[in-house]
Amino acid sequence: MPSVQTSFAYKMKHPLTADRNIDVLLTADRTLMSNYHGNEFLGFGTCAPPNFIPNILYSYLFFPPLKTKNGVPVAAPYGLRKIEAQLLKGGFNVLTVSPQHLRKHIKNAKVVGIHTMDPFGFGPASTTLASAFKKEPFLAKYFHALVNSPVMREAKKRGLKVIVGGPGAWQFRYRPQLLKEGVIDCVVEGEAENVIGKIVKAAINGEMLPTFYEVAAKDAPCSEDIPDIVQPSINGLIEIGRGCCRGCEFCNVTLRPLRWYPLDKIMRELLVNVELGKNRVICLHAEDVMLYGSHTTVPDDEKLLRLHKSVKSKVPAVSWSHCSLAAAASKPKLFSELSEIILQNQSWWGAEVGIETGSAELAKRIMPAKAHPFKAEDWPEVVRDGMGLMHDNMMVPACTLIVGLPEEKEEDILRTMELMDDLEGFRSLIVPLFFVPLGRLKNEDWFKDAAMTELHKQLLFQCAEHSLRWTDNLIDLSFVDEGYKRILKEFYKAFAGIAKRQIRQAEITMLQ
Repeated sequence: MPSVQTSFAYKMKHPLTADRNIDVLLTADRTLMSNYHGNEFLGFGTCAPPNFIPNILYSYLFFPPLKTKNGVPVAAPYGLRKIEAQLLKGGFNVLTVSPQHLRKHIKNAKVVGIHTMDPFGFGPASTTLASAFKKEPFLAKYFHALVNSPVMREAKKRGLKVIVGGPGAWQFRYRPQLLKEGVIDCVVEGEAENVIGKIVKAAINGEMLPTFYEVAAKDAPCSEDIPDIVQPSINGLIEIGRGCCRGCEFCNVTLRPLRWYPLDKIMRELLVNVELGKNRVICLHAEDVMLYGSHTTVPDDEKLLRLHKSVKSKVPAVSWSHCSLAAAASKPKLFSELSEIILQNQSWWGAEVGIETGSAELAKRIMPAKAHPFKAEDWPEVVRDGMGLMHDNMMVPACTLIVGLPEEKEEDILRTMELMDDLEGFRSLIVPLFFVPLGRLKNEDWFKDAAMTELHKQLLFQCAEHSLRWTDNLIDLSFVDEGYKRILKEFYKAFAGIAKRQIRQAEITMLQ
């Protein structure tokens, strides 16, 4: 079987010993090298700053460290696994290691590649939470701790090159001073499969590296050129495609071409996770899993059903990374059929879902295709229908709302608040995010807490009340009463109780 053969070759080339002469080490900061107790929703906790829970307890609750063998983690972020596979394909001696065990392997390494999600806390969730606590979020805190660690500083003195990439690479445009300090030699933004080999080779040979390398959309790899991962990814996450056809102006992903992977490629990566990672849960990743195999905004019934039947034949549990409300609402019968397949051996499933606004007018201006195949002016009704469908089929959506979109008016906020009232009975988390200038809106101004009106504050409290209303139910679904998870459940419920009291006290203070 291809996955087993490929992984066996990887093990033979890289026995887990500390004295191997590895040219390239790959790693990520502490918040990303975690399986979040098997629940991706808990990963949102990394966007928060230090708070009323002691850091050591908070980190265990929301981003416990991965198990390792001689410093090598049992799993790694999916994007890092793709780079690992590409470099192995190119003939490099590469090893993925835990950030806590860099010293064990870094002695002879020439290059360290670091995967980052939110290095400065500029992500929408981080900026919102940071404004509430007035502190740096854990994601940023641990990224800087990694790049400025004594082991990295020592290795830099002998000529080690540091290359950073991942979804958070764009943030270095706004903080170039870190590049000037000389700790990081090169930042790669975009899909790097076609360029990473050349950059790493230049680094090994001591050649000059570009400080910031942006991969143009035209240089993005086609699906045939994207290698299969050869070692397990965190929580069994596997891509089923890249890109998006929606064209929302605030999103970077829409700038990339849409590509869907063939089923045999998906199944090969699934087997890597099942056979080597012993994963019993697989997370299907795409910007909209409901559109798998389709190049329009209408789901393809045959391809979706075939995909899910194939995946469920190998693992008992499946989740999705993202799903659009419009695609789900456009095919309610298909969505229910998929739910029946998924729920055969599990009680619920989840996905990230973008609501963004309850204003039809704002939706028409900023994200006109978000509602397709429905009309943009029907967006609030699409949201209500989609959320109801998800609730009835035991999908738990982690929804986003964007606060402070360009051209947002008071009536737009009021429409969003009205929609929030309508969603009260639907099981979900709804997270408000400050607008961050990305995609075609990258030249717009950031939305900051200083610009918040009283209506904005009321909307934020409304979102918090909604999410906390459903928290106990979601904790009960996520943590069954067995083993250590029974204790975890009580910790999360206690945390939620404290959060509820603090939010309600803040709301009372605001209204006085």
